[in-house]
Amino acid sequence: MIPQDRINRYWTGRAPAYDDYQQRPDRADADARAWAGIWAAALPPAPLDVLDVGTGSGQVAMVLAGLGHRVTGIDLSEGMLERARGHAATVANGPDFRLGDAVSPGLPDGSFDAVTGRYVMWTLREPETAVANWIRLLRPGGTVAVVDSTWFPAGLDNAPEDFAGHYDDEVRAALPLAAATSIDQTAKVLDAAGLKAVTVTPLTSIHELDREHGVAPGHEVQMQFLITGRA
Repeated sequence: MIPQDRINRYWTGRAPAYDDYQQRPDRADADARAWAGIWAAALPPAPLDVLDVGTGSGQVAMVLAGLGHRVTGIDLSEGMLERARGHAATVANGPDFRLGDAVSPGLPDGSFDAVTGRYVMWTLREPETAVANWIRLLRPGGTVAVVDSTWFPAGLDNAPEDFAGHYDDEVRAALPLAAATSIDQTAKVLDAAGLKAVTVTPLTSIHELDREHGVAPGHEVQMQFLITGRA
């Protein structure tokens, strides 16, 4: 569990800057529209009971709640959860944000219609175990929908210094998708865990927004993907 502790500390330290970047006013409205369209297409119509794993500062959970879903968001970073709860307090029927492990959520079997996650697959220890646990949480025919990319296909050695200091060799060895060179590697994890009809969709609307507005320091504009499967 030591590598996970380092990951948690990194994201707690990053939480204010990360959340501020997610909420930056030059593209906040366009992002909200684009992501609402993506998640509305990925899931059956609301209202569903949705678990957002690795919810971070809650951007996805807030979009899902805005679509009319009943959302629980879990994360192991207390700093991220503090930000997420602040956002939830600004709306009626906001998400319920809780401390929880995306790999082993510890929630009742069959209690959700969908599990979502954005930018979490690459930083999961034991991703196949995680997805298998998500399937256990789903009701029959439920959906897993995750968004990710190949963020570090050349390895994490070129990542920003503060990042590389936390994602050291021991942490990297525990994260099989951290340096994935193809999104197919992520899709294969969902398939191997037992999901049916696994589909990969490039998110061209987000790519266009990134090209127009730029991306976070230490990153390059690259295609993100929605990967979905059914229980």
